[in-house]
Amino acid sequence: MKVEFRTLLDKESRLAFWMLVPTFTVVIAFVIFPVIWNLWLSLKPVSLADLRGTALFKFNLSLENFQKVFSDPDFVSAILTTLIYTVAGSTLSIFLGLMAALLVHGEFRGRSLLRGLFIAPYIAPVVAVAFTWSFILDPQLGVLNWLAVDRGLLAQPIPFLSQRWWELDLMGVRVRLPLALTSVILFEGWRSFPFAFLFILARLQAIPDELYEAADIDGASPWRKFWMITWPMLRPVWFILILFGLIYNTYSFNIVIMMFGFGAGIPGEWGDLMMTNIFRNSFQLWNFGTGAATSVLLLIVMIIIVNVWFRYFKKTEELR
Repeated sequence: MKVEFRTLLDKESRLAFWMLVPTFTVVIAFVIFPVIWNLWLSLKPVSLADLRGTALFKFNLSLENFQKVFSDPDFVSAILTTLIYTVAGSTLSIFLGLMAALLVHGEFRGRSLLRGLFIAPYIAPVVAVAFTWSFILDPQLGVLNWLAVDRGLLAQPIPFLSQRWWELDLMGVRVRLPLALTSVILFEGWRSFPFAFLFILARLQAIPDELYEAADIDGASPWRKFWMITWPMLRPVWFILILFGLIYNTYSFNIVIMMFGFGAGIPGEWGDLMMTNIFRNSFQLWNFGTGAATSVLLLIVMIIIVNVWFRYFKKTEELR
């Protein structure tokens, strides 16, 4: 009897193994192998001429590509631009999503229609909305510049997507605003806020009404109820949204390319994003090894950031 039972367990184990084989195959083929291949390319001086033949498979590894990356004068600028774009874009999208969720959380006529309108930027084709924004911000044909000049708000049109800096006079203080970078950050915040809106709204609807009723009995103001009830209850959502925002915006590529073209990325002294820097090295300068080395460095940085963020969230949860 024991032998038959053991045989049955062995059969179930083998069946489970073979059922997992397709999953393992897909993961190895589309996740693990590309990462290993990219690491291999980063350790070889690969150019366009090396793609044919057996040069890719020779075991002549070196750190030459990483030396080129660190010696590139635009590398630090790309890191700074990516950091500003990632943090500002994520913060703006979460802030807009919070405002939208608080607006439609209560009961009123037309709430379902308004919720649908808030989701529109996220479900609309990114090519269409990027082209629309580029047309709106165009200095010659854009409706924004036309209205500003027609109403006397501007003396002349502003090239939002091609001007390095925009100098403002705020109460006698001269402020230089990175115009092109700010324009693409505003677009990213507008397009991504529905994602944050859905997460925050779902969490708001899960907060028990009894908490707010008890706060009303205690005479708490709306602002007090928000900081003492709503904000703490949204902590898990903040963790997810910030994590997704950091990852998504760091690897953002299509929006910048569609708004600025296949040139140098964000124009001006701010330089490129890391992803446009990788694209230029790989597919415009044909330095595939340098592009692979840059992507490896970016992957290492993201792994560190994600681990630090998980540790921080876990520590704060334990202290609660």
